[in-house]
Amino acid sequence: MHVRVKWVDGVSFIGESETGHAVVLDGATENGGRNIGMRPMEMLLIGMGACTSFDVVTILKKARQPIVDCVAEVEAVRADEIPKVFTKIHVHFVVTGDNLNITQVERAVKLSAEKYCSASIMLSKSVEITHDFELRTIAELIK
Repeated sequence: MHVRVKWVDGVSFIGESETGHAVVLDGATENGGRNIGMRPMEMLLIGMGACTSFDVVTILKKARQPIVDCVAEVEAVRADEIPKVFTKIHVHFVVTGDNLNITQVERAVKLSAEKYCSASIMLSKSVEITHDFELRTIAELIK
């Protein structure tokens, strides 16, 4: 895998993937940024959230669960001192579908956390990561 990060100005960068996608990253104004893009640590959390969500959705589809939506709400705590690494990360999945089997959803979340999600498994070597989930019906999604 190869990515390229090009400095634009100040603390603004363009990150480009080998698959041809790009994203703007920037710092807060107090750090010389213009607030025109995500912070790098936000991007790291989004990457982890997307990785584990990919697993959960794929596992539930393979188990023929009637999933129609999946949202990973990721909360992180950072150290006060530099380097301001993540010290705790919590992933809360909101999985929507009618007649979802709670055991299958629990299994999907656990398999992602312990076996499949490269990003969260890598981060778990130095950060405490926890997961939980809630089930919603399609009627709740529409509200």
